[in-house]
Amino acid sequence: MIDTSLTTFPDSATSNKPKVVDANYDNSKMSQNDFLKVLLADLKWQDPLNAKDISDFIDNSVKLKQMESLDSIQKLVDTLSTFTNSIVNASSMIGKKVKYEGNQTYVSQGQSNIEFKLNAPAQNVKVSLVDSNGNIVEQKEFTNLNGNTTYPLSIENQNLTDGYYKVLVSAKDSAGNDVQATIYSTGIVNGILKDNGSLSAKINNVNVSLDKILEISM
Repeated sequence: MIDTSLTTFPDSATSNKPKVVDANYDNSKMSQNDFLKVLLADLKWQDPLNAKDISDFIDNSVKLKQMESLDSIQKLVDTLSTFTNSIVNASSMIGKKVKYEGNQTYVSQGQSNIEFKLNAPAQNVKVSLVDSNGNIVEQKEFTNLNGNTTYPLSIENQNLTDGYYKVLVSAKDSAGNDVQATIYSTGIVNGILKDNGSLSAKINNVNVSLDKILEISM
């Protein structure tokens, strides 16, 4: 049997405990990390042979588990709230005309708006509008365009039926090398869906990430 008669522990009532938090600290706003610091400091001053200290230890452990559970629940609530707000905001785009990064533009009453930006300067640029059968129904040519500059292009052709058309940009520099281009088209949002953990807009049966939508028409 272990002789504990010579074993002494600091008296929590009379000893100088270290100050972990300020005297005016608001316990109702205590974080899990702060509570853990207080708990560990308190454990150093507890007598494992004292029934009251053992009871306090168990009580503190239960409180810590409760804080962990509440913290996890709060994080879940915050995540759900953020996702719900995102869905509500995104749903407001359904049925509206938008400008987005993509090569499918919607023509209504023979009109549509397109923009394109070249990655580098180009000497010759050709922008083509292609129908669902692969036929070029509209084409415009440009010369000596700068890189990293957005160029607007309006489509006005009353012979075009309403619907989506593919936009193709062919550009070459002075040496005859291809120059890549980014296309911004007009589309109508048909729906919002969750795609790989993020929200996307459905435009002409194509999922478009919300960060690719640049403008919403009222």
